[in-house]
Amino acid sequence: MLKRSLTEDAQEVFRAIALIELGARMQVLESELTLSRDRMIRLYREVKGVSPPKGMLPFSADWYMTWLANIHASLFYNTYLFLKNEARCSHLDALTKGYRLYLEHCQHSETDPVLDLTRAWTLVRFFDADMLQLTRCCRCSGKFVAHRHDLQHNVVCGACQPPSRAGKTKKAAAARREALSAAQQAA
Repeated sequence: MLKRSLTEDAQEVFRAIALIELGARMQVLESELTLSRDRMIRLYREVKGVSPPKGMLPFSADWYMTWLANIHASLFYNTYLFLKNEARCSHLDALTKGYRLYLEHCQHSETDPVLDLTRAWTLVRFFDADMLQLTRCCRCSGKFVAHRHDLQHNVVCGACQPPSRAGKTKKAAAARREALSAAQQAA
């Protein structure tokens, strides 16, 4: 059995805590860290106050192809790549820092995050498995997430060409809430 120093063990615990605070599932922790499963479960309970959730992880790359999910996935993955390639971060640091930057961007732009950490981690794994690729938009020149063998030329990203109904459900829900609030104030 390989012995680790106390500082290496402490660093691994801090990485686990950071991932748990960001919402990592047990499968993510087991894949990225070297701590025992029992120790990670105890850590999860200590940090979150509940047992880790059970269930399957996302398994389809198609989820990232819907309009809104594609925009969010593209934003996160481009940030992840920058941190990994340009800032020379390790995979795990690029994942956590990239996800934090993604959450900050969502908060700053007053939009709800579409990706949770598990979906972001799965996205990176799909790229590593050559199931997905970044394709350049012919309008804005930005790179967006696409299936590996999709067309590469004269394609437009979802941000440049949103579907006709994009955002209309949120506007309708906001209008209903506003009307309900006005009716309650009048009563």
